[in-house]
Amino acid sequence: MKDVTQLTEGWSLRHGEELLEARVPGCVHTDLLAAGAIPDPFVARNETDVAWVGRRAWTYVRRLGHDSGHERTDLVFDGLDTAAYLTVAGRPLGTTRNMHRTYRFDVTGRTGDLEIRFASAYDEAAAVRAVTGERPNVYPEPFQYIRKMACGFGWDWGPTLVTAGIWRPVRLEHWSTARLAEVRPQVTVAEGTGRVEVRLRVERTERGRGRSLRVTAEAAGVRTEAELTGDETVLSLDVPDPRLWWPRGYGEQPLYDLELTLSDDSGPLDTWHRRIGFRTIELDRSADAHGTGFTLVVNGVRVFARGVNWIPDDAFPSRITPERYRTRLTQAADAGIDLVRVWGGGIYEDEAFYDACDELGLMVWQDFLFACAAYPEEQPLRGEIEAEARDNVVRLMPHPSLMLWNGNNENLWGFRDWDWEGPLAGDSWGEGYYLGLLPRIVAELDPTRPYTAGSPWSGSWDHHPNDPAHGTHHSWEVWNRQDYAEYRASVPRFVAEFGWQAPPALATLRRALPGEVLAPDSPGMLHHQKAEDGNGKLNRGVARHFPLPEDDFDRWHYLTQLVQARAVAAGIEHWRSHWPVCAGTVVWQLNDCWPVTSWAAIDGDGRPKPLYHELRRVYADRLLTLCPDPDGPVLAAVNQAATPWRPAVTLRRVDADGTTLAEAVVEPAAEPRSVARIPVPAHLVPDPRTGREFLVADAEEAPRPGGAGSGEGLRALHFPVPDKDFAYPRPRYDVTLEPVPGPGDRVDVVVSAQTLVRDLLLQPDRLGPDAVCDRGRQTLLPGERTRIRLEGCGPVTVDAVEAALFCVDLA
Repeated sequence: MKDVTQLTEGWSLRHGEELLEARVPGCVHTDLLAAGAIPDPFVARNETDVAWVGRRAWTYVRRLGHDSGHERTDLVFDGLDTAAYLTVAGRPLGTTRNMHRTYRFDVTGRTGDLEIRFASAYDEAAAVRAVTGERPNVYPEPFQYIRKMACGFGWDWGPTLVTAGIWRPVRLEHWSTARLAEVRPQVTVAEGTGRVEVRLRVERTERGRGRSLRVTAEAAGVRTEAELTGDETVLSLDVPDPRLWWPRGYGEQPLYDLELTLSDDSGPLDTWHRRIGFRTIELDRSADAHGTGFTLVVNGVRVFARGVNWIPDDAFPSRITPERYRTRLTQAADAGIDLVRVWGGGIYEDEAFYDACDELGLMVWQDFLFACAAYPEEQPLRGEIEAEARDNVVRLMPHPSLMLWNGNNENLWGFRDWDWEGPLAGDSWGEGYYLGLLPRIVAELDPTRPYTAGSPWSGSWDHHPNDPAHGTHHSWEVWNRQDYAEYRASVPRFVAEFGWQAPPALATLRRALPGEVLAPDSPGMLHHQKAEDGNGKLNRGVARHFPLPEDDFDRWHYLTQLVQARAVAAGIEHWRSHWPVCAGTVVWQLNDCWPVTSWAAIDGDGRPKPLYHELRRVYADRLLTLCPDPDGPVLAAVNQAATPWRPAVTLRRVDADGTTLAEAVVEPAAEPRSVARIPVPAHLVPDPRTGREFLVADAEEAPRPGGAGSGEGLRALHFPVPDKDFAYPRPRYDVTLEPVPGPGDRVDVVVSAQTLVRDLLLQPDRLGPDAVCDRGRQTLLPGERTRIRLEGCGPVTVDAVEAALFCVDLA
C-alpha cells in the first residue's frame, strides 16, 4: 500500500549568511516576518519597505533521506511559487515555472540536501518577455509573463507583495507496482438515475508493467470493479434515485463518498476518495426579444444568481486555513449569497474552499487565471497554461458546487476597448486560449459543465464584449463617473461585476495605521487606497447626496460606508426586479486580502461593513423594493422562494415630520421564483417639489425556515430628491440597553425614534475590536423602535453606544 510522509518540518530559508526557520506551507515574506527580519507589510506604509523581497532570489533547504522499502519514491509538491531550480545533494532534480500546478519528481534512492532555489519573479517574467515580446496590461507590473497569482503584483485593492516559496503542502509518496495517477469522475443525472463514470489512469513501476490490476469503485451503496491490463479504464456506477444537490435556498446539499481502490494479487496498492453530488447544470444562452440570455439552470430550475466575487483572502495565500475559508464562506451563505465567482487574477483555491461550498450550497463560478492583460500564446507560456488547466480541471471537477468554467477576466473586453488592438498588430494576446485551448480542455476532461470564454462576454464577436443585452456584463461606468442611481438605466442579462468603494471598519484602520490621526487624505489612508482617484470617486459619490464633511473623519467614514451600501442595493434591487431578463448579480467583491479601502463587503480583518448587512436584505429570498420609473415608482415583490408570496403591502406617503398624508394596501401576487410589479397609485406618489414627502412600503413577512430576515417585516423606501435637498428634521432618538440572558456578553441596543431617523447605523467595532451586531442601516419613523443585538464588546454604557450610532443628520 502506498505510504505518504508529509514534509512540513525541518525546512530552512537562506537569508544572507543565516539559515532562518521556515514554515511549510509558507512563503519568504511570512518566514522573514516570523524571524523579525521585516516589518508587517500590512501595517502603515511598510509595504514599500519590503518591496526588495520580491526582487531577490531565495533558497529553501531540507535534508532528504528515506528508506521506505517500496520500489518508488516521489517528491510531490502541491504548489511551488514560482520559478524554481531543484537539486538533491547538488545534483539536478528539476525546474518549475508555474505557481498553479502540482509537481512530482522521482527521488527513488536519492538522499542529501534538497535545495529549492527560487528566482525572482521579476527576473523570470523579464526572461519570458524577452522571448515573447511586449504585451499591454492595466498595471505597470509584468504579471502576464509568469504563471503566478497576478494580484500579488498589486491591484486597485491589493498590495504589491511578490511572493516566493513552498506555498502548498509537500510530501513523499512511497509506492510499488502501480498508483492511481489521475481520476476523473463525471457525475450526471437522467430520469431519476445518477450515473458516475470514473475515468482513471495508473502509473506503473518497471516491475508492475504488464501485471494484472483490479480497481473497485463504490458510491451510494453501489459497487463495481474492473480488471486493468493497460494503464487506463472507465468504471460506471448507476445510482437509483439519488438525492439531488441544490444551491442554498433551493434544497439540501447531500454529498456521497466516492471511493476507489487499486489492487493486485498482493492486496491494495492505492486508494482515492472524494465527495460528489448529483445534480444537473446547464447554461441557457438562448436568444430572445431582449438579446442573448445567460441563465444558470440547476436540476431543471432556472436560478437568479445572488453572487459575489472572491479574491484571495490573504495577500499571502499560504496563511489561509480551512477554518478561515469556512468562516468567510459561512458569512457569505448567511448573507443570502448563493454564488461565488473565483476571480481570474487570484488562485485556484484550496480543496477546503470547494469543500465548504459543497456543504453550504454555494455555487462556484471558476475563472481560469487570466485577468486584465494581453497574454502571449507562445512558449514557454503555452505549455504551462495547458498543463495548469488540465491539472486544475481534474482536481476540481468532483465538486458539485462547481457550476461554470470561465476563460478570463476582462481580456476580451480589453482587446476591444482599452487600446490594445492597434499596438498588438497581429501578435497573440490570449484569444487562442479563451476561444480555442480552454474550451477544448473542458470539453475533453469535464464535459458535464458549461464553459464561457470570458467575463464580460457577449457570446461572439458579433456583439461588443460588454454589451449589456448579450451574455455577461461588467458595470463600472457608474462607480467611475456617475451616481449610483444610473444603475437603473439598463437591464443587463447578467451583471458579473459591479460595485462601490468604502473604507474598512474603524478598528481595522486603527490596527493597520497605529498612531495615525485619521483623515481621508492622511498618509496611511492614502497608502491603503489603491484605486486610481479612489478618494475622489468616494467624495463625489457622497457629495451627490450629502454635504461633504470637512474635518470630521467619523462622519466621512459613516457616509462613505452608507453610500457603498446604498449604491450596491440600488443595483441589486433594480436588477432583481427585472428577473428573468436579468438572471444574476455578482457584487465586486466579498472579501479583502489586507486592510484597505475597497469594494469589499467584509474588510481585510474579517469585519463586516454595512454593505454586508445590506446584502443580507437585498439577497433574501423575498425582497420588497420601490423602483423609480419615469411614470412613477413601481412596487416590486421579488419572490425567489419555492412557494407563492401574496403579501399585504401598506403603502404610505409620509411627510418629513412623520405624518401620513395618504395610505393604501395593495396585494402583489408573486408566484414561486418570480416577480410581481405594481405601479404605485398616483395619490401615493410623493411630490418632489415639496422636498418633504417620501414613500414607505411595509409588508409583514411570515416566519419561514432559513434565509436572512426570516420572520421580520420588510420595508422599502422611496425618496424623490437627494438627501441634501430633503427637509430632514434634526434626528432625535432614545437609547436603552437590555442584557440578553445566557452565555456571552450579549446586549440588546433598543433605539426609540422621536423623529424620522434615516439610515441609523451602529458601528460595533467602535465599542470593542471583537464586537459585532446583527443589523445594518435602518430607517425609523417617529414612534418606531428597533432592537440591535450586540455581542463581543464586554460591558458597555449608553453613552458609549450613542457615540457608536450614526444616522443622516443634515439639520
